[in-house]
Amino acid sequence: HSSGARTVIAKIPKIAQIELRDCMSRFLIASLLALAATSATAASDSVKAIVNSYLEMHAALAADKLEGVKAPAGAIAAEAARMGDGGAAIAKAAREVEQAKDLKAARAAFGPLSDAVIAAAKGANIGEVKVAYCPMTKGSWLQKDGTIKNPYYGSQMLTCGEFKK
Repeated sequence: HSSGARTVIAKIPKIAQIELRDCMSRFLIASLLALAATSATAASDSVKAIVNSYLEMHAALAADKLEGVKAPAGAIAAEAARMGDGGAAIAKAAREVEQAKDLKAARAAFGPLSDAVIAAAKGANIGEVKVAYCPMTKGSWLQKDGTIKNPYYGSQMLTCGEFKK
């Protein structure tokens, strides 16, 4: 086959061969760019889904509730697993939260999950979500609301913390 293809190509004028190669190169580059954009969009959609589940978990912890923590943690672990290596840290941390036996353990596991989600969300379009920080726990988290709702202390120190710039 290859010698036959070379014979056909040899019969095409040199200028046309150059134009054909140029056209094929542009097509290949355009295809790769489209694939990269699709991959980036899929990753961005995954991060958005993770952040939405994370915000449910944040609300439950801030309200001193263990209910409402495990289901979102499972959803985060599943979505992060679909991201491959890029979601490995999130998936691992989410499984730790999902396995928490009590509120104290869930809050302790929420810190590493927050760090992993914050790192993944950098540069992603996640809407009106902000990073907050608690100096008492030296822990950060994501939240939407304008009033600080500390997931690490809940009702004990609900407004402890500040939004980071």
